[in-house]
Amino acid sequence: MTTVLVTGATGFIGKRLVPALIEDGHDVRAMTRRPESYDGPGTPVGADVGDPNSLRTALDGVDVAIYLVHSLDDPDFERKDADAARNFSAAAQQAGVRQIVYMGGLGADDGHLSAHLRSRREVEGLLAQDGVPVTVLRAAIVVGHGGISWEITRQLVKNLPAMIVPKWVNTRTQPIALDDVTRYLAGVVGKEAAMGRVFEIGGTEQLTYLEMMEVAAELINGRKIPVVPVPVLTPRLSSYWLALVTDVDATTGRNLIDSMSTEVVVTDTSIRDVVPGEPLTYEEAVRRALAERKDSAKK
Repeated sequence: MTTVLVTGATGFIGKRLVPALIEDGHDVRAMTRRPESYDGPGTPVGADVGDPNSLRTALDGVDVAIYLVHSLDDPDFERKDADAARNFSAAAQQAGVRQIVYMGGLGADDGHLSAHLRSRREVEGLLAQDGVPVTVLRAAIVVGHGGISWEITRQLVKNLPAMIVPKWVNTRTQPIALDDVTRYLAGVVGKEAAMGRVFEIGGTEQLTYLEMMEVAAELINGRKIPVVPVPVLTPRLSSYWLALVTDVDATTGRNLIDSMSTEVVVTDTSIRDVVPGEPLTYEEAVRRALAERKDSAKK
């Protein structure tokens, strides 16, 4: 039996991943800063990526560690995430961890990455700096109930009768369903063929952000939403606009918007050699996200 530690176990991806790993037969530790309030599956473990001593205890006896930590809501997120990755890499090496699995971000390494995506690349390297093999899964927007990027899309098309949009809505991206992200993360755990490799993961379609909003509007509102493009809408103004019409805070919004002028599409499908299976369409991903939201509202 493989012992797997999931950081961010109460987060958007983590809380779906923990039960999937248990179903696959793994012994799962759910890492959280507040283990006393954890009510999900697995064994709660208290630790903080900012506290190296707590990490050493949490990682003791762990075979595979899944790293789902980032700090987009912090203005100093690049430094904070880099320090956390250094702490985690050192603690994992000392504990004898055999594999770290990390969720990174899509985007070409051509010097034009946003601060958000540059930070994700930096964390990839820092997690590997002490010699533990790292498996990186790079994704664009993850479509699922509660995900920040998806919530921006859902709330915009639900709350606005029409939208004034900046030019970044014509940037191509490759959204992926939360179910597929969970499947890929669970699928690379302990796999020798995945050790020390970077994989790109995405859904079946490459879409612009505008096309994503149009599909979502049809499914949420049953109609198209009028869109008026404007030539200039800076990331700062865009983030204030998002904060006005969604519940996403301006700092997180701006960090995400900075990345939306960068094309993020899959160019390498080798993940399917390690974790076979056809990913879901964007429309199906949206339908599942909306259905989960509806179900959660009943509870």
